[in-house]
Amino acid sequence: MPQIDQISTIYASQLFWLVLVFALIYFGIGRAMLPKIERTIEDRDAKIKGDLAAAETARAEADAADDAYQAKLGETRHEAQAAAAKAKADAALAAEKKIKKADADIAAKVEQAEAELQTQRDEAVAGIETVAIEAAQEIVAKVSGLKVDKRAATKAVKTALGA
Repeated sequence: MPQIDQISTIYASQLFWLVLVFALIYFGIGRAMLPKIERTIEDRDAKIKGDLAAAETARAEADAADDAYQAKLGETRHEAQAAAAKAKADAALAAEKKIKKADADIAAKVEQAEAELQTQRDEAVAGIETVAIEAAQEIVAKVSGLKVDKRAATKAVKTALGA
């Protein structure tokens, strides 16, 4: 085959160009591009480290702010509970005073009503006695035809009523 026969004659020139191309690639990439890539990687690493440090600082500040907020919230909650307890106690005391005043007013009204009721009862009993005395006089007069004086009729009615 003719292609295989030519390898020995062109072998040296192909090897020369192979070495030349690899040398250009090595020096072109290794000397020109690689430092730029390394510098970019280093810059990126530095930026990431800086961002991480800033994030850590921000997290620490946020934690401190949260702790301060929680402390203030607890303090405010405690103050609110104390104010609510005081308001509840004040309201209970005011309600108790109103209840005592209402009880006293009711007791006075009950006492007054009982006195009025007793007065009316006494008047009613007196009225019943008067009617009973008059009725007894009339009944005795109609049944027996006798006239009973008021004093005797009053005595008889009081004896019958048990007074």
